[in-house]
Formats: sequence, C-alpha cells, structure tokens
Amino acid sequence: MTNANGQRPATPRAGPSDDGSPPSLSIAGAKACIRLNRPRQHNRFQREDLVHLATLLDEVERNGAVRVLMFTASGPSFSAGFDIGGFEAGGASQPHAFGELCDRVEAVKIPTLCVLNGSVYGGATDFALACDIRIAVEGARMMMPPARLGIQYYYGGLRRYVERLGPAAAKLLILTGEPIDAQAMLRIGFVQELVAADALMPRAEALATACADRAPGALRGLKASLDALAQGKADPALIQARFDASLTSAEAQEGLRAWAEKRPPVFKDEVPAA
Repeated sequence: MTNANGQRPATPRAGPSDDGSPPSLSIAGAKACIRLNRPRQHNRFQREDLVHLATLLDEVERNGAVRVLMFTASGPSFSAGFDIGGFEAGGASQPHAFGELCDRVEAVKIPTLCVLNGSVYGGATDFALACDIRIAVEGARMMMPPARLGIQYYYGGLRRYVERLGPAAAKLLILTGEPIDAQAMLRIGFVQELVAADALMPRAEALATACADRAPGALRGLKASLDALAQGKADPALIQARFDASLTSAEAQEGLRAWAEKRPPVFKDEVPAA
C-alpha cells in the first residue's frame, strides 16, 4: 500500500504477520528498508524467503529515487541463518541459493546498511558481511558453526570473511565455531559501531540519511571502486576514469556550488541501468 505521494510507509508496524511472514520492504523517499519477519524462529531464512528477497532487491534497484538500503529484523534476534532443516527437503540447490542471495546483496549498487537488532548466527553472518555498513545493538553475539555441523562452506561466504575480517579472524571464527560477544565483533571489524538498544534505529536512520543526501552517481561509482579494490579486481584506469569524469559532472557542479553557497546540495536521482 502507498500513501498520497506514491510511497510505501516508512516503518512497518508490528502485527500478527510478523511471526512467520516473508521479509517486507518499506520505502520512504531515498531510503529503503527490508525487514526480516520471523521472530519466533529467530528470523531463520526459509526456502521461500530467498526468492522473495531477490524480488525485493530487484524492486529497490529499479527505483531510481532510492539511494540507500537498510536491512533489519523483528524481535530480539537478527537472524539464526538459513534453515538447515531445509537441506534434505530442498536438496543442494537451497544452500546454493542462499549463497547466491548473499552475493546478490553484495552486488547491490547503492550503499547497504545492516542493522543488527540482536544476535546473528551461521549464514546470516555472511548476509551481514555482504552489506557495506554494519551496526549492532549492545549485547549482540555472533557465531559461525559450519565445522560443528560437518559442513564446509561456499566460496562467496569464505571470501567475504577473509576480505572483511582478515584470514586470522576468519579462521578463528570458522574453525572453532565459538561464539563471540559484541565487543569482539567490533574489535575484529564485523561491525563498525555498537549502539544502545534505544539508540539503534535512530543511529541507523542517521547513517541512512547521510547516504541518501549524497550524490547518487558518486555513491554508486565509489562503492563499485571500493568493492573492486577489496576483491583484488580493481582496474586502476577505470577508477581513474571515474574520478576524471566526475570532475565535470552535473553532480560535481551542484556539490561545489552548494559548498560555496553554504547550503545543502540538491542532487538529481540516478536513473538505474536497464
């Protein structure tokens, strides 16, 4: 449902569907939020959630007005990961599909913000690592247990662990399967900030607003360049060309004019590629 301005409501209210419903999307201006809605199952990803989430991501990326995407969850936990009970029912394709979803989140062209309202386990830790910025509520915990379960892990997830956290932290978490607390999550870089429970969503909104106020073309280009550098796939000539082109762009003209005039810049929406 949309309001008179054609927008979805900014913050979905809790209701009966919050227990056992697929993820939901809300859009308010330049900010989008996807919320996990299975609190009694600690927001464990079900098979049907994977396709639904991919559909929501497509909807966000088709919307040229959206400049930042947040992920959060209902209830006291962020997520207990993929429902491993579905392995036998879904065959190998379901675990593969979860890894592909995390790759899809990582590939979103606009900035992504994971708001960990509680603890995060298993594959959900990779889902969080696929996001650009991660903040967590004080008291959250995380654990990565594949070795406990006799399971190895898919390439994308291991790559993100090593890229984001470094090989030492990745090995400690994955090989031991031991849980760590919020302070350790911050220390190893799994999250960039820890926030008190009552300040978590206000801080998330502030970070999302900061991204939403920036030049959308610059955001997309900078994210693409930073991701390529992190993955060891950077093309120096391409990154330099992006910089050179930006110097004479309409965004730069507006940004520099606004700086000189001591006013907030007003950037035009980016038109997504077909």
